[in-house]
Amino acid sequence: MTSEDEINQRHKEKAVKRKAHQDKLVREADKTKQLLIVYTGTGKGKSTAAFGTMLRALGHGYKVGVVQFIKGAWSTGEQNALERFENLVTYEVAGEGFTWDTQDRARDIEKARGAWEIALKMISDDSYHLIVLDELNIVLRYDYLPVGEVVAALKKRKMHVIVTGRNAPQALLDSADLVTEMKLVKHPFREQGVKAQKGIEF
Repeated sequence: MTSEDEINQRHKEKAVKRKAHQDKLVREADKTKQLLIVYTGTGKGKSTAAFGTMLRALGHGYKVGVVQFIKGAWSTGEQNALERFENLVTYEVAGEGFTWDTQDRARDIEKARGAWEIALKMISDDSYHLIVLDELNIVLRYDYLPVGEVVAALKKRKMHVIVTGRNAPQALLDSADLVTEMKLVKHPFREQGVKAQKGIEF
Protein backbone atom coordinates (compact mmCIF):
# COMPACT_ATOMS: atom_id res chain seq x y z
CA MET A 1 0.00 0.00 0.00
CA THR A 2 1.29 3.45 -0.94
CA SER A 3 2.12 5.62 2.06
CA GLU A 4 1.10 9.26 2.40
CA ASP A 5 4.78 10.25 2.27
CA GLU A 6 5.22 8.43 -1.07
CA ILE A 7 2.12 10.13 -2.50
CA ASN A 8 3.42 13.52 -1.36
CA GLN A 9 6.86 12.82 -2.85
CA ARG A 10 5.38 11.85 -6.25
CA HIS A 11 3.19 14.96 -6.16
CA LYS A 12 6.25 17.13 -5.47
CA GLU A 13 8.23 15.54 -8.32
CA LYS A 14 5.37 16.18 -10.78
CA ALA A 15 5.01 19.76 -9.54
CA VAL A 16 8.73 20.40 -10.05
CA LYS A 17 8.49 19.14 -13.66
CA ARG A 18 5.36 21.22 -14.34
CA LYS A 19 7.02 24.33 -12.93
CA ALA A 20 10.15 23.81 -15.03
CA HIS A 21 8.01 23.44 -18.15
CA GLN A 22 5.91 26.51 -17.31
CA ASP A 23 8.99 28.60 -16.50
CA LYS A 24 10.44 27.67 -19.90
CA LEU A 25 7.25 28.78 -21.69
CA VAL A 26 7.24 32.08 -19.78
CA ARG A 27 10.90 32.74 -20.63
CA GLU A 28 10.25 32.10 -24.33
CA ALA A 29 7.09 34.25 -24.49
CA ASP A 30 8.78 37.58 -25.07
CA LYS A 31 6.34 39.24 -27.53
CA THR A 32 3.39 41.56 -27.07
CA LYS A 33 0.69 42.41 -29.61
CA GLN A 34 -2.80 43.83 -29.89
CA LEU A 35 -5.00 40.75 -29.64
CA LEU A 36 -8.20 39.91 -31.47
CA ILE A 37 -10.23 37.84 -29.00
CA VAL A 38 -13.43 35.99 -29.89
CA TYR A 39 -15.89 34.61 -27.35
CA THR A 40 -18.46 32.40 -29.09
CA GLY A 41 -20.52 29.26 -28.55
CA THR A 42 -23.96 28.33 -27.26
CA GLY A 43 -23.18 28.77 -23.58
CA LYS A 44 -23.85 31.78 -21.37
CA GLY A 45 -20.91 33.98 -20.44
CA LYS A 46 -19.53 35.45 -23.67
CA SER A 47 -20.37 39.07 -22.95
CA THR A 48 -19.67 38.49 -19.26
CA ALA A 49 -16.12 37.39 -20.10
CA ALA A 50 -15.63 40.42 -22.33
CA PHE A 51 -16.80 42.85 -19.65
CA GLY A 52 -14.62 41.10 -17.09
CA THR A 53 -11.60 41.74 -19.30
CA MET A 54 -12.74 45.33 -19.72
CA LEU A 55 -12.93 45.74 -15.93
CA ARG A 56 -9.37 44.44 -15.70
CA ALA A 57 -8.22 47.06 -18.23
CA LEU A 58 -10.03 49.81 -16.32
CA GLY A 59 -8.27 48.69 -13.16
CA HIS A 60 -5.01 49.65 -14.87
CA GLY A 61 -6.40 53.03 -15.92
CA TYR A 62 -6.75 52.15 -19.62
CA LYS A 63 -9.33 53.73 -21.93
CA VAL A 64 -11.92 51.25 -23.22
CA GLY A 65 -14.87 51.25 -25.60
CA VAL A 66 -18.02 49.19 -26.12
CA VAL A 67 -20.35 48.93 -29.08
CA GLN A 68 -23.46 46.83 -28.42
CA PHE A 69 -24.82 45.55 -31.71
CA ILE A 70 -27.93 43.73 -30.47
CA LYS A 71 -28.82 44.11 -26.80
CA GLY A 72 -29.60 47.82 -26.83
CA ALA A 73 -33.23 47.36 -25.83
CA TRP A 74 -32.27 46.51 -22.23
CA SER A 75 -30.73 48.64 -19.50
CA THR A 76 -27.88 46.51 -18.20
CA GLY A 77 -25.88 46.38 -15.00
CA GLU A 78 -22.59 46.56 -16.90
CA GLN A 79 -23.67 49.77 -18.62
CA ASN A 80 -24.68 51.31 -15.29
CA ALA A 81 -21.39 50.26 -13.69
CA LEU A 82 -19.22 51.50 -16.53
CA GLU A 83 -20.86 54.93 -16.44
CA ARG A 84 -18.91 55.48 -13.22
CA PHE A 85 -15.72 55.43 -15.31
CA GLU A 86 -16.97 58.12 -17.69
CA ASN A 87 -13.50 59.53 -18.30
CA LEU A 88 -12.21 56.11 -19.42
CA VAL A 89 -15.24 54.45 -21.06
CA THR A 90 -17.09 55.07 -24.30
CA TYR A 91 -20.29 53.01 -24.26
CA GLU A 92 -22.37 53.00 -27.45
CA VAL A 93 -25.73 51.21 -27.48
CA ALA A 94 -26.51 50.73 -31.15
CA GLY A 95 -28.89 47.77 -31.18
CA GLU A 96 -32.64 47.60 -30.67
CA GLY A 97 -32.95 44.07 -29.35
CA PHE A 98 -32.77 40.55 -30.67
CA THR A 99 -33.67 39.85 -34.29
CA TRP A 100 -36.76 37.88 -33.27
CA ASP A 101 -38.00 41.00 -31.45
CA THR A 102 -37.46 43.51 -34.26
CA GLN A 103 -38.65 41.25 -37.12
CA ASP A 104 -37.54 43.87 -39.64
CA ARG A 105 -34.48 42.75 -41.61
CA ALA A 106 -33.99 46.03 -43.46
CA ARG A 107 -34.03 47.98 -40.19
CA ASP A 108 -31.69 45.45 -38.54
CA ILE A 109 -29.22 45.88 -41.42
CA GLU A 110 -29.44 49.66 -41.12
CA LYS A 111 -28.80 49.51 -37.35
CA ALA A 112 -25.91 47.07 -37.85
CA ARG A 113 -24.29 49.40 -40.38
CA GLY A 114 -24.69 52.33 -37.99
CA ALA A 115 -23.13 50.34 -35.16
CA TRP A 116 -20.24 49.26 -37.40
CA GLU A 117 -19.55 52.88 -38.36
CA ILE A 118 -19.27 53.71 -34.64
CA ALA A 119 -16.94 50.74 -34.18
CA LEU A 120 -14.77 51.85 -37.11
CA LYS A 121 -14.30 55.27 -35.52
CA MET A 122 -13.20 53.65 -32.28
CA ILE A 123 -10.85 51.26 -34.07
CA SER A 124 -9.21 54.20 -35.85
CA ASP A 125 -8.56 55.93 -32.49
CA ASP A 126 -5.41 54.47 -30.97
CA SER A 127 -6.10 56.09 -27.59
CA TYR A 128 -8.22 53.01 -26.81
CA HIS A 129 -6.55 50.09 -25.09
CA LEU A 130 -9.50 47.70 -25.54
CA ILE A 131 -12.74 47.70 -27.55
CA VAL A 132 -15.61 45.23 -27.05
CA LEU A 133 -17.85 44.59 -30.05
CA ASP A 134 -20.69 42.91 -28.22
CA GLU A 135 -22.84 40.48 -30.25
CA LEU A 136 -21.11 41.37 -33.51
CA ASN A 137 -21.10 37.65 -34.35
CA ILE A 138 -24.91 37.66 -34.48
CA VAL A 139 -24.83 40.50 -37.02
CA LEU A 140 -22.32 38.56 -39.12
CA ARG A 141 -24.31 35.34 -38.89
CA TYR A 142 -27.36 37.01 -40.43
CA ASP A 143 -25.27 38.69 -43.13
CA TYR A 144 -26.16 42.19 -41.91
CA LEU A 145 -22.51 43.13 -42.52
CA PRO A 146 -19.98 41.55 -44.92
CA VAL A 147 -17.62 39.30 -42.97
CA GLY A 148 -14.70 40.20 -45.25
CA GLU A 149 -15.11 43.90 -44.57
CA VAL A 150 -15.19 43.35 -40.81
CA VAL A 151 -12.18 41.03 -40.74
CA ALA A 152 -10.15 43.39 -42.94
CA ALA A 153 -10.88 46.34 -40.65
CA LEU A 154 -10.04 44.37 -37.51
CA LYS A 155 -6.68 43.37 -38.98
CA LYS A 156 -5.74 47.08 -38.97
CA ARG A 157 -6.51 47.52 -35.25
CA LYS A 158 -4.05 49.25 -32.95
CA MET A 159 -5.66 48.01 -29.75
CA HIS A 160 -7.07 44.81 -28.27
CA VAL A 161 -10.54 43.94 -29.62
CA ILE A 162 -13.02 41.43 -28.22
CA VAL A 163 -15.88 40.15 -30.39
CA THR A 164 -18.75 38.27 -28.76
CA GLY A 165 -21.78 36.29 -29.88
CA ARG A 166 -22.78 32.84 -31.07
CA ASN A 167 -21.81 31.37 -34.42
CA ALA A 168 -18.62 33.32 -35.05
CA PRO A 169 -17.79 32.97 -38.77
CA GLN A 170 -14.78 30.89 -39.71
CA ALA A 171 -12.98 33.86 -41.29
CA LEU A 172 -13.11 35.70 -37.97
CA LEU A 173 -11.95 32.62 -36.04
CA ASP A 174 -9.04 32.21 -38.46
CA SER A 175 -8.01 35.84 -37.95
CA ALA A 176 -8.31 35.77 -34.14
CA ASP A 177 -5.45 35.35 -31.70
CA LEU A 178 -7.58 33.87 -28.93
CA VAL A 179 -10.87 32.00 -29.33
CA THR A 180 -12.96 30.63 -26.47
CA GLU A 181 -16.10 28.63 -27.16
CA MET A 182 -18.66 28.64 -24.34
CA LYS A 183 -20.42 25.27 -24.27
CA LEU A 184 -24.00 25.03 -23.04
CA VAL A 185 -24.25 22.25 -20.46
CA LYS A 186 -27.24 23.44 -18.43
CA HIS A 187 -29.32 26.62 -18.39
CA PRO A 188 -32.11 27.55 -15.94
CA PHE A 189 -34.21 29.26 -18.63
CA ARG A 190 -34.43 26.18 -20.83
CA GLU A 191 -34.62 23.55 -18.10
CA GLN A 192 -36.53 25.28 -15.30
CA GLY A 193 -38.29 28.22 -16.94
CA VAL A 194 -36.28 30.73 -14.90
CA LYS A 195 -36.47 34.18 -16.45
CA ALA A 196 -33.52 36.53 -17.02
CA GLN A 197 -32.59 38.10 -13.67
CA LYS A 198 -31.08 41.47 -12.85
CA GLY A 199 -27.44 41.18 -11.84
CA ILE A 200 -27.03 37.79 -13.55
CA GLU A 201 -28.21 38.10 -17.16
CA PHE A 202 -28.38 41.91 -17.37
